[in-house]
Amino acid sequence: MTMAESKEPTREPDKCERKMESRVRFDQKLENSSSSVTFIELKKFEWNLFTATTHIITVVVGAGVLALAWAMAQLGWIPGIITMLIFASVSLYTYNIIADCYRFPDPITGKRNYSYMQAVNSYLGGTMHVFCGSILYGKLAGVTVGYSITGSLSLVAIKKAICFHRKGHDAYCKFSNNPYMIGFGILQVFLSQIPDFHKLTWLSTLAAATSFGYAFIGSGLSLATVIQGNGQPTHLFGKKIGPDQSESEKIWKIFSALGNIALASHFATVIYDIMDTLRSDSPENKQMKSANVSGITTMTILFLLCGGLGYAAFGDGTPGNILTGFGFYEPYWLVALGNVFIVIHMVGAYQVMAQPLFRVIEMGANMAWPSSDFINKGYPIKMGFLSCHVNFFRLIWRTAYVIVATVLAMAMPFFNEFLALLGAVGFWPLIVFFPVQMHIAQKQIKRLSLKWCMLQLLSFVSFLVTAAAATASIRGISKNITKYKLFMYKQ
Repeated sequence: MTMAESKEPTREPDKCERKMESRVRFDQKLENSSSSVTFIELKKFEWNLFTATTHIITVVVGAGVLALAWAMAQLGWIPGIITMLIFASVSLYTYNIIADCYRFPDPITGKRNYSYMQAVNSYLGGTMHVFCGSILYGKLAGVTVGYSITGSLSLVAIKKAICFHRKGHDAYCKFSNNPYMIGFGILQVFLSQIPDFHKLTWLSTLAAATSFGYAFIGSGLSLATVIQGNGQPTHLFGKKIGPDQSESEKIWKIFSALGNIALASHFATVIYDIMDTLRSDSPENKQMKSANVSGITTMTILFLLCGGLGYAAFGDGTPGNILTGFGFYEPYWLVALGNVFIVIHMVGAYQVMAQPLFRVIEMGANMAWPSSDFINKGYPIKMGFLSCHVNFFRLIWRTAYVIVATVLAMAMPFFNEFLALLGAVGFWPLIVFFPVQMHIAQKQIKRLSLKWCMLQLLSFVSFLVTAAAATASIRGISKNITKYKLFMYKQ
């Protein structure tokens, strides 16, 4: 029995039955109809493409996009642009493989896998399933910590923008992140009570829209700096080795930059949750592949804009985040607005990443204690015109999770290093290794054939990138921890 089979009964019966009936009707329609797609079906496909693309953009155009200028500064123009394009190409290829593995064993007619872990279990077996789960949900947890850091840094940056405007650019405008992280965490406690991923489309769409806002503000301010003739010198291969930077330091920074770029390409953790929201109007893998193309193309354009223009504006001195690291001071209201957009995006992206983690824990609890009212029963509560159902297990567990994530963010608020570590940890196993192995199993590619060797080479090179970036990130975090006291960091 696969994981998909064992977990299906734990889903909410009414929703699951309606969805399965809809999909069965569509499968029958495919078998019995030879007519072309109707106008209504085309419109539904376009809506599916739009909603899936917004989910992708919400996740990938997030915490790391404004750090790409710093990554570009470490790599230089030629390696920086080539690296971003390579990461985008690899991501598009492997995400299309993941989309084909949504069903087992056939990508169109096979049985559905409702999570990435279930797909790994179906194609690769139980050992790989456990390995995948430990990485997947560890990465989800880490990303929510990273989003807490980014959201709080942007809240502090808003206050700093106002401070510098009123007191001058040389004024002392440093503030503790802790109150802002606590406030961000309190908001997430309330939003975390949203029952499931399907109810997040409105929040995801809003977050995706704001991601364009702050990406274009950062790029626009950088472009204005360059046009005004205030851009700093840049190099084809990044900052040169000299008195300000040793050879070993440059190598470590290059590895860390690779981690930042890897994080910016990552949405494997929620791809099956996104596919689960698609209507049954055409095969899910076909819809998701279209969304992959549009989403990854959009994100790559934004990455090149933010990274390239930010590097052109600041040169070797490019800050870790071009909006919160204070390369820009005026117009202060525009800098503040860009950070407001970041905060809104982090609020939505946090939930998009946390909901799959919430769901798997709650499904496991339901399987372990199916008759427990504490775990499974909802209690109606009405407050004025608002009414909802409160589940006490969900309330306590999700609140405890947000508190722990917030405390960790307060202890290690190191933007670039933490994001690079998240990118490194997730890139090789989730974006390359598991998709490659599932593809080999699905297509029954012969061992030592040319295609098998090329796929394994791609996996091995990706592993080397992950190992180098993770080592550099851990080194950077350890250096910062010795430099700053825990919970005393000021920006």
